[in-house]
Parts: sequence; C-alpha cells; structure tokens
Amino acid sequence: MPAADETLPTPDPIAPHPAVSAPWQWANYLFFLPAVGLATIVFGTISLVCGLWDKDGSQQHAIARLWARTLLRIAFAPVALSHPERLLTGHPAVYACNHLSYYDTPVLFARLPFQFRILAKAPLWKVPFIGWYLNRSGQVPIDQSSSRAGVVSLGRGAKTLQSGMPMVIFPEGGRAFNGRLQPMAAGAAWMAIKAQVPVIPLTLIGTYELLPIHVYALRPRPLKLIVGEPIPTLGLTTRDAEALTDRIHAIIHATYIAQQPE
Repeated sequence: MPAADETLPTPDPIAPHPAVSAPWQWANYLFFLPAVGLATIVFGTISLVCGLWDKDGSQQHAIARLWARTLLRIAFAPVALSHPERLLTGHPAVYACNHLSYYDTPVLFARLPFQFRILAKAPLWKVPFIGWYLNRSGQVPIDQSSSRAGVVSLGRGAKTLQSGMPMVIFPEGGRAFNGRLQPMAAGAAWMAIKAQVPVIPLTLIGTYELLPIHVYALRPRPLKLIVGEPIPTLGLTTRDAEALTDRIHAIIHATYIAQQPE
C-alpha cells in the first residue's frame, strides 16, 4: 500500500551514537553476538521440531517468547510494559509499532501476553532458522514485488485477523536509520479496516540506542513498550486507510517524543 500522503513534522534526527570502544566491541564479538546467534539457532531448531505437530502454532509461539526473553537477558535490557490494560487479549486487533532495531521483535514477543502473527518482508523467509520459523508458525509474508502482490499479501493478513488471530505490524516497513519515526504505509490500517478490528498503536523506547541499524554492538539499557488506546474501525472503509494511518503515526510520534530527554 502507498505511504501516507501527509505526516506530522518530525524533530531533527537523533545524533549518531559515538564510536564503540575497542574493548566493548571485542566483548560483543566474543560474547554478546555469538550468544544471540546461538540462542536463535537453538530455539529455532526446537521450534522447527515442534512445528511437525503444533498445528495452531501455540507451542512455537511459546518457544519464540523464550527465545525473545533470552535475547533480552543476554543484552541486559529489561522491558517495562506501560498500559497493559489497553491490550485486547483474546480478541483480534492490529498492533502497529514503530521500528527502530532488530531487537524490536524480541521485545514484542517477550512482552505481549498472547499469541499473534506478524506481517514481515518476504525475503526474511529465505533466512535460515528465522525463515523456517516464520514459515512453520504461520506468519504472513508481504510481497512487495508489485502492487498486485502487495494487495494479495494484505488480503492474507486480513483473513488471519478474521480468523481471530491478532497481527503485529511495523507500518514503516523497515528500521529507522536515525532513530526518528519514518513515513508509514497504509497496509496496517487497510487490514484492520478490511477485518473490522481495532488498531492499537505500540511505541518502543530504547531499542534504537540498544542496537541501531548497521551497528553490530549491543549497548545494554532498560527498554519500554507503551500501549496506546485502541482505535475502532467499525464503519470505516478502505478509503479511510490513509487518514487512519496518519492518526496512528501522530499517536506513536507524540508518545515517542514525550519519552525523550529534554
């Protein structure tokens, strides 16, 4: 789906992080990054085995939660969940989240207390262990090779929602290269409207500082996941997707900026 035509002004880009010291970089090369890779392989293998009989994906999701919590422990990155009462546990909804880091996905798996499916770029299905898990556990690939393929992919996501399964989506389509919110595509809003389920904005704080894009060194720190108020879509049509996307963008943007130091 096309990006929203209008987005609220964003602040100046967050300044690049200083260079990682040589001792800390070596600590990452010798411990942190190998530990992350090993955990991914171990839990991925267990998940693949469970996929032989786990038809509803519940066991694979539980394993993914253990993987996510392990990665957060490795990174010394505790996560505070704000406003958990806004989560619609037991009901389908689209959870639209900002995307700052590779660690965003572990945070979501670790802290959202229910089974869900993710909409992710189709090339991830080709990555060993990660792709195998995505395929076996029923996640939804988004094919961006053409507009028609994209619409078909979003249709699969809407059917997942209609079956009663929540969806978690990064509407920006990729990690922020400078720590600020990027323009959002309307796919998340389109699926929510198509399935007539609420959209719930999620705002991640701290994952950019933990592991920015193109940086291969973890910087341990506390993280936060803030749950926004559910936005109903009953009565909306897909022609309202752009306006709904602007609203989601505005909520996440305001929440993120409010959490930044003066």
